[in-house]
Amino acid sequence: MRSKRTARKRLASEESETVVRRPRNHRLALGVAAGLLAVVGVVVAVAALRIAGDIAEQNDLAAFYQQPADALDGDPGTIVRSEALLGVPFDARAWRVMYRTTDLNGQSVVATGIIVTPLGPAPAGGRTVLAWGHPTTGTAPECAPSRALDPYELIEGMRLLLDRGYTIAATDYVGMGTAGPDSYLVGATGGNAVLDAVRAAQQLPGAEASDRVVLWGHSQGGQAVLFAAQRAPQYAPELSVEGVAVAAPAADLTTLLSDHIDDISGVTIGSYAFAAYSEVYADRGATIESILTPDAQQILPEMNALCLLADMDTLHHIAQPVVGRFATADPGTVQPWKDLLAENSAGGTAFDAPLLVAQGLSDTLVIPSATAEFVAHERSLGIDVDSHQIRDATHATIAYFALPALMGWLDDHGL
Repeated sequence: MRSKRTARKRLASEESETVVRRPRNHRLALGVAAGLLAVVGVVVAVAALRIAGDIAEQNDLAAFYQQPADALDGDPGTIVRSEALLGVPFDARAWRVMYRTTDLNGQSVVATGIIVTPLGPAPAGGRTVLAWGHPTTGTAPECAPSRALDPYELIEGMRLLLDRGYTIAATDYVGMGTAGPDSYLVGATGGNAVLDAVRAAQQLPGAEASDRVVLWGHSQGGQAVLFAAQRAPQYAPELSVEGVAVAAPAADLTTLLSDHIDDISGVTIGSYAFAAYSEVYADRGATIESILTPDAQQILPEMNALCLLADMDTLHHIAQPVVGRFATADPGTVQPWKDLLAENSAGGTAFDAPLLVAQGLSDTLVIPSATAEFVAHERSLGIDVDSHQIRDATHATIAYFALPALMGWLDDHGL
């Protein structure tokens, strides 16, 4: 009898405990839910402010890119004009900049871009600058990433890089954003623009940029940062290039154009490249007539007025009729194109910094074997190369697929 009463009391006690505990768990769940909602609310609010800022900045965008009369009067890397951006990444501030640089002949030219830096105190000596080289977006001024509604969209890995404390300097390259000679796949001009974007960042007190530099680029940007690394000791000796990372770099232009001269990619890239080279290397006989068929010449102005990402379908529609009859010869086998492509291919000289090379095994534009040959060449120069071949990564996705390897490589080298 006593045992039954004891059991009933124990059961009642357990039920009582259960009843008491439920409100605690309920309150905890409500607290967690409220906290999550608050975080979501902050994220949504920050995103909304950034979008509103991006939209507001479009109103007077064209005026920023008009060069003043003294635009060319100053040293490479000095700022022509700058403006703080309203739509900025979380926990960061940013500027749009117009700055001076030089072309392959040493002539003063102007480039544009953006500088992004984390909020909060910088380390002693300032922040390491991550100089970013973007993949092909086109060659028209309107194709410049800094003119886009979201000017940060193509900085691949931006959030991770800001969280590491880098100031990011992202050039548009010469001839995009603002007036200047067409520099598409012109290695020296692209490399100079990358290095002078770092110098421009140093001109902005709020960017807290040091002379330590890490270079990171994808595709066309891979070629640009590789040339920046090669040229830095002579062109910008005050900068210390401490690491170079590239994803599917347009390193070997001879192979790139020869492999694709008879397909849709070759027509698109070739339309950009041959137009640029015919302007920059006119004194060396690089005429459009010497490499393109009459039908290809006819579509060139229209192709070069369009941006790659925004107008891909239109570009392919225009290009398709001349696929297979675009060039009069393989440009890698006829002069002056053979020499020009070789001169603008990376790997001409060694540089004193470790190199990370990421390549997607599903890339059909920059083919894996071409990148493997480039890696072997760089190692033959004595460069410390860390090569990553990533399964299922395409040309479009390789920079994102490579981010874990990039972060680990930066850690390994104390960057």
